[in-house]
Amino acid sequence: MLEDLKNPRQPVSSIPRPARRFGWLIARLIAAFLFISVAQVVIYKFVPVPITLTMLMDDNPVTKDWTSLDDIDRDMVDAVISGEDGKFCLHNGFDHEAMMQAFKRNQQGGRIRGGSTISQQTAKNVFLWQGGGYLRKGLEAWYTVLIETIWGKRRIMEVYLNVAETGIGTYGVEAGAQRYYGKSARKLSAVEAARIAAVLPLPKEREVNGAGGFTRRHGNSIARRVGVVKNDGLDACVYR
Repeated sequence: MLEDLKNPRQPVSSIPRPARRFGWLIARLIAAFLFISVAQVVIYKFVPVPITLTMLMDDNPVTKDWTSLDDIDRDMVDAVISGEDGKFCLHNGFDHEAMMQAFKRNQQGGRIRGGSTISQQTAKNVFLWQGGGYLRKGLEAWYTVLIETIWGKRRIMEVYLNVAETGIGTYGVEAGAQRYYGKSARKLSAVEAARIAAVLPLPKEREVNGAGGFTRRHGNSIARRVGVVKNDGLDACVYR
């Protein structure tokens, strides 16, 4: 008894040592990822995105030209809001109604459709890779929260318009404007901006010049709604 009091036994963990080491490793990896991801987003709040995984994995020669939002025509901003995310200024990065509608449509079969916002697309295009999967979707959600919190809507729109694929090997609306119209994105008309916006969902399959069928109708529809976006203040978070 006296011996036990002099040498009290230390509590022994019931978790095996290899498991504890593995747990510490996972915790450190998670902490490192959180630090790196936040650092990335903070840096890109001020610095132009130099290149993305999508560009690196593109088999075609890449053309891009980073352009300040001040040098992009407002019609281009309104066109992508009209065509891609009408609630851009109203949501916190996730349009839950659109996501549910997309889920219901996909349950019916046919071509898979997404309910991604411009914020989600920007997070994917800048920090991740194309394609599906739960891992990529989870990371996309995390980066979406970060850019909504750290960047704000205006910076999200600026980055989106510079990294979105606007044609084969063509990234950003400035490169797209030069390729299709031989002019700066600052000088695009509403119709020209709408045609570029119409190809964003499938930039390798849709044509800006000489477009027909659905792409032409979709572009015309976007062009008609550009004025509505402006008049109803649906771009107010970009132009305060």
